Parts: sequence; structure tokens; C-alpha cells
Amino acid sequence: MLFLDALAGFGKYIGMLGSIFAKPQKFSMYWRETLRQMYDIGVGSFWIIAIVGLFIGGVTAVQFSNKLLTFGFIPMWWMGSMTRDSMFLELAPTISALLLAGKIGSNIATELGTMRITEQIDAMDIMGVNTHSFLIAPKILGSLLIVPSLIVTAMLLGTIGGALAGELGGYYTWEEYKYGLQDDFQPQYVRLMFIKSYVFPFIITSIACYKGFYVKGGALQLGKASTDAVVYSSIAVVIANFVVAFLFL
Repeated sequence: MLFLDALAGFGKYIGMLGSIFAKPQKFSMYWRETLRQMYDIGVGSFWIIAIVGLFIGGVTAVQFSNKLLTFGFIPMWWMGSMTRDSMFLELAPTISALLLAGKIGSNIATELGTMRITEQIDAMDIMGVNTHSFLIAPKILGSLLIVPSLIVTAMLLGTIGGALAGELGGYYTWEEYKYGLQDDFQPQYVRLMFIKSYVFPFIITSIACYKGFYVKGGALQLGKASTDAVVYSSIAVVIANFVVAFLFL
């Protein structure tokens, strides 16, 4: 029974995704809503992504530097390439996505869920508005346009955090770190980061939209839908992270 419910839910989710590709009835309204979503997601999440990215790079550098110092025979400039690759491959895209799942995932589910339980969506359906296209598509498109820039910001600040941690901790100099950053650069790591930068926001926003759009009941169910949006999208991001790494590395 649980399997059948999950299968039915997945089918409904796929159907929702298919319905958002309908031609917008009024393109200017559709585009304005997309820009609003980009602003809310980008500006609303910039500082948390920037601060977390900076300190993740610093923590990575401190922890690995202490480990390398115990070995004693590995040059410390290696920390530059290690921090760079860690930020490209894992820390910037995945940690940022999990943070965004908590922030924008719950916001989107709550916004759509509130519209559903207050019958605003039903009223729009009666007026002939394609609610899937008007309410869901701009959120997904807006996240796909703005989240990659947030992840690039996290990567850049994480790399700077690694340099600052090395200098402040006396583990290595900026020149050593810069040498490590330039050593054995792998372009496919950048491609992998950008693939994740588009896959993860699609997962987060589409699951949040699904949970919010189809919520039934009152405030209690709305809170559960918001929590489910964060939990399910976080789990889906972790699974997608493995799949993308497995396929593209």
C-alpha cells in the first residue's frame, strides 16, 4: 500500500512537471513573477550562502592542514589544490543546495500551500488561469537562473576562506596556496559543479512546489507539507549528488 501511494505520488509529480510547460497566457506577468522569484531566492539567500561558503573553506583548510602536518612529508602548497577541488566537487554545490532546501524549499511550500488552503488557487482555476504554468514554472525557472550564481559565490568565497585560514593559522603562505590552486587543474570538476548547480535547484523547487500545491487540510497539514518539502528535497539532493558524481566523474 505504501509502495502504491509512493508510486501514485511520483506519477502526480511527473504530471505536474509536464503541465508547467504550457504556453504562458500573459508572458509579461510570467516574466515579472520569474524576476521576483530570482530576487527573493538570490538576495534572500546571498548572505547565508556567502558566510557558510567562506567558513566551510576555512574549516576544510584547517582540518586538512593539521592532518598534513602530522605526516610531515607532504608539501603544504597541496592545500591549495585540495581546498579548490573540495569546493568544486562537493562543498559549494552540495552544502549550498542543502541550505537552500531548508530556506527556499519551506518558503515555496508554505506560499503555495497557503494559497491552496485559502482557496486562492481554486479561484484562479475557475477564472481559467493555468495555475501550474503561472505559479510553479516561474519558481523553477527563477531558481535555475539564480542558484548557479550563488553556488559559484560559495565556491569563490570558500577558496578565499582556505587562503585566510592558512595565513591566520600559520599553516602556509598565500604564495604556497596560490601555487596549489594552479596545480593540476581539472576542467571536468568545473563542469560537474555546474551540472549540480542546475540539477539541485530543480529538485528543490519542484518538490517544494509539489508539496505546497497539492496540500489538503489546514494549518497542521500546511506545516507538515513544509517540513516534508525540506526533508524530501534534501534526501533527493543527496541521492542526485551520488548519481551525478557516478555518471560524470
